[in-house]
Amino acid sequence: MTSERLTDEGRRLLVAVPTALPLVARPYAAVAESLGTTEPRAVELLSSLLGRGVVRRIAAVANNYALGITANGMAVWDVPDDEVNAFGGRLAAAAEVTHCYRRARQPEWRYNLYAMVHGRSREEVLAAIGRIASEAGLTGYPTEVLFSLRQFRKRGARLREASGASAEKTVDSR
Repeated sequence: MTSERLTDEGRRLLVAVPTALPLVARPYAAVAESLGTTEPRAVELLSSLLGRGVVRRIAAVANNYALGITANGMAVWDVPDDEVNAFGGRLAAAAEVTHCYRRARQPEWRYNLYAMVHGRSREEVLAAIGRIASEAGLTGYPTEVLFSLRQFRKRGARLREASGASAEKTVDSR
């Protein structure tokens, strides 16, 4: 991210669209109207915020549970540190893997390679992980699959007006 300051116009845009674009035919036009600007200006401003790294991405986020995808399995492996990147690359290429990353080992936790797989049942997730692990060459390495017991609400960072006359914003951590 550049060290350029966020303009008042950029701040207003980030406050106006904290969680989702409106579900209308022209969402950027609706945001622009709420900001008192034009649709092309809102798109230009958002593109600038993306380009500068202030906004990292714009994405559709499906509600897995509403779609019947209720089994969330985090597979973990203990692989040689000098091979974790190669194994991770193969895992990340699998369509079923939504998150894949390396973590530092801990004294009480030896695993260093993680991959998340979602499915409609634990059996479906375990079968997918078994197939993916085999294809990635991970058979024989110590592994576990950890399933989610509950879902936490997911939200990105939000900006809100600070109380008082200041135009500065604060991160809403609710």
